[in-house]
Amino acid sequence: MIREELRRVGGWEERHRRLVGRLLLILTATVIVDVIATFAVYFTERHAKETDVKTFGDALFFTTAQILTVSSSMRNPLTPLGRVTDVLLEIWGVLVVGGCAGAFAAFLQDAR
Repeated sequence: MIREELRRVGGWEERHRRLVGRLLLILTATVIVDVIATFAVYFTERHAKETDVKTFGDALFFTTAQILTVSSSMRNPLTPLGRVTDVLLEIWGVLVVGGCAGAFAAFLQDAR
């Protein structure tokens, strides 16, 4: 029985390929969303008065931090489009966490 479990844990099955595929899809989509949002934040916030986003790097840091942690050490966007982008990034971050959890749940469910 132990040998069978070790073989199953150490093996590479179709369910492993599906999990990796789903996670790569989530990662690819997140990188695309991050890049698009970086441009949106940069072009809408860089000239706003009292903004923390002055360079493209600032915008990239802000958008990536919003996706990964649903917060940032930088001040919230000041322009209307910047705020909409910020909210969409937070929604994306929450959906990605749910999507990853679902991918792992499906992976573990198939293990039976």
